[in-house]
Amino acid sequence: MTLDKARELLQVQAGFGGFYNANSVKLILAEVSREHGQAAVDALIRECGIEEVFGFTPGTRFEGGLSIKPSTKSG
Repeated sequence: MTLDKARELLQVQAGFGGFYNANSVKLILAEVSREHGQAAVDALIRECGIEEVFGFTPGTRFEGGLSIKPSTKSG
């Protein structure tokens, strides 16, 4: 999937909001992560308003239907 296509799909999902759309966002971002890496995922989260609508923050990893929040452990 291209980043432009992912951006388009994410903007549609953010426009709808809701639980089922959050699952779609996870799957889209998981595919972006596999193909383009975490930096691309973080950029899309910021650009598409995903944080405000679904609460996914930059640094969150997406694997399949799971979202894995960044570790907040301090050394």
